[in-house]
Amino acid sequence: MSTIGILGAGRVGTNLAAKLAAAGHHVTLGTRRPSPATDPRIAIADQRTAARTADIVINATPGDSSLARLTGLRAELAGKILVDVSNATRDDDDGLPGDLCYPSSSLAEKLQSELPDTQVVKTLNTMVFTVMTAPEILSSPPTAYLSGDDEGAKKAVTGLLGDLGWQPAWIEDLGGIGTARATEAMILLVPHILRRHGFKPFAISLAR
Repeated sequence: MSTIGILGAGRVGTNLAAKLAAAGHHVTLGTRRPSPATDPRIAIADQRTAARTADIVINATPGDSSLARLTGLRAELAGKILVDVSNATRDDDDGLPGDLCYPSSSLAEKLQSELPDTQVVKTLNTMVFTVMTAPEILSSPPTAYLSGDDEGAKKAVTGLLGDLGWQPAWIEDLGGIGTARATEAMILLVPHILRRHGFKPFAISLAR
């Protein structure tokens, strides 16, 4: 079992924390304003402590501020695997994702460039957060895409995906971190789907 630090205590972070803790991992939820834990399986700490004490760190912070936030934790993230599940967009007037913050790149690429001693892996950013930890709820098999330069890091993340309920056949390794700009661009579909169908579970998947 791994020691996992999750940065961000919103819906995505708390959802991942609960499922990974239930799978037996040692989970610390990193928040800007630590408060007493409500789940005895999950420790609560500030984000710097959560990053420093973990073997694997998950970025579940808002994507438009992730780069500044995580580069401030460069020392704590050195030598770690950083799983980036965020999308960097500017919100539209209705609060849904709008334009990409890095249209000719990606948040994952920016993070890898700014954190050269950290192994960044992009995944789980092409679905509603409820599907991240319960992919079986969809009527057809979803896809979890992987992007990252380090094969060992991607193998470790594939193991975590298995603990979240993802079958091997549902995981698609796209290659290096540069492929993350393709999956991050998929977020442009999301607001149109949500406006038409409401907040129902879905994933942008590969059909064969």
